[in-house]
Amino acid sequence: MTKEDIKNIKQLLATPKNIVIVPHKNPDGDAIGSTLALYHYLIKDKHNATVIVPNDYPNFLKWIPGNDHILKHDSQTETCETLIKSADIIFTLDFNAFHRTGNMESILAESKALKIMIDHHQAPDDYATYMFSDVRMSSTAEMVYHFIEMLGSTSRIDSNIATCIYVGIMTDTGSFRFPLTTSKTHKIIASLIEKGANNADIHNHIYDTNSYEKIQLLGCALSNLKVLPEARTAYITLSQNELNTFNYKKGDTEGVVNYGLSLKNIVFAAIFIEDKQEGIIKISLRSKGNFSVNEFSRNHFNGGGHTNAAGGRSELPLKTTVEKFISILPSYNKALNND
Repeated sequence: MTKEDIKNIKQLLATPKNIVIVPHKNPDGDAIGSTLALYHYLIKDKHNATVIVPNDYPNFLKWIPGNDHILKHDSQTETCETLIKSADIIFTLDFNAFHRTGNMESILAESKALKIMIDHHQAPDDYATYMFSDVRMSSTAEMVYHFIEMLGSTSRIDSNIATCIYVGIMTDTGSFRFPLTTSKTHKIIASLIEKGANNADIHNHIYDTNSYEKIQLLGCALSNLKVLPEARTAYITLSQNELNTFNYKKGDTEGVVNYGLSLKNIVFAAIFIEDKQEGIIKISLRSKGNFSVNEFSRNHFNGGGHTNAAGGRSELPLKTTVEKFISILPSYNKALNND
């Protein structure tokens, strides 16, 4: 984002505007944390700001300051679309292509509002007037911090904004262990704690509220773990019946794919989750080193993301999807074994 862009955005935000802030479908900690951080920042300037999410998100994120003001497009469609149609500015956070918002794609594409993108994923679409896109960033929440910094307003970060940004950074960096966690990221985290983010409480809210059934589901997932040593790959499957058995709730499989990646000599991990309601297999992919799961997912499973973390989908049955995955791996054996 250029200095001229920032100057123009400052002018745009100099007077109260109708603003809508949108994350991707199935929002995660970074999506909710970054959108709510921006929401709190904008309402300080008397903007009429609203966060609209495409659909629901895990309960472990519903304590975050501002959660009660979030609208859900799938259950509050008319209200949400009225706000989008009357918006002066739409901020799109943590995604860079409208199809990532599911059923919100057409209403966003048709909107005449000025659009500002803040995102750290690869290959952004060209829909925004102002684009803050940087794949080197740990999280969109960290980018929101830098956005506020570029506006010269870090002094206005209060405990609510700090908490939201902290949540986004913590969850998208795997509690600060992923490669894109830099010294600058840690300096921002220190600043957020100084401004009122309670790191211990935040961690407890996110990671220490597991239900018995969620832990049982994790046990089921781990019992389904398979290893393909020749491809240095591990994968997990969860059928709809297994999800139902353990009373699956949104967010219960968050991070499970990382158990496969934690195995010695494994550099590529996947989890395949059957979703009968949507008629698809949801896929999460993780890797170590230079093996790009973003490219793998784009090439084979209608998805994308980052070099080391991506998602995808398959409309084939679960068993057939896994067979397809295994059949593809030999063509990547050299890359996987050289990493």
